Amino acid sequence: MPQSAAEDRYEIEQVMYRYAWMVDQRKWELMDSVFAPGATIDYVSTGGIKGLYRPTLEWLDRALSGWPINLHFITNVAIELDGDQANSRCLFQAPMARMRPDGSQDVITNAGYYIDSWTRVAKGWRILERVCNQTVMVGQLPAGYVIPE
Repeated sequence: MPQSAAEDRYEIEQVMYRYAWMVDQRKWELMDSVFAPGATIDYVSTGGIKGLYRPTLEWLDRALSGWPINLHFITNVAIELDGDQANSRCLFQAPMARMRPDGSQDVITNAGYYIDSWTRVAKGWRILERVCNQTVMVGQLPAGYVIPE
């Protein structure tokens, strides 16, 4: 029996939240439950790379290695359904922190929006293309910090 539009929207939102949990907790084993085969991610606006999701998430793992504390917030979700395809946008806010030797923290917060294309596969909805548009960074990267390649 086909799902209702409300069920499709709910499932898509849950995948968005799974993405945030996967990144924040470095649960890379979840990537195939978030992305469709052949999916792409564009992190260029963050100083990152664009490409197929597996190597791009490998880069993200390296880029976040110096920031062990991450908290993604996803909000203002808008989803347009078209059969087994969909498009969405959502806002994100993502504080990142690391401890200093004195016990205080370096903290930066990235914010912006994701634009996603979706496809329904046998196991449910998956992201086919994600474009991250970082529009705000509160705080500054520590002096000498270089985003890994």
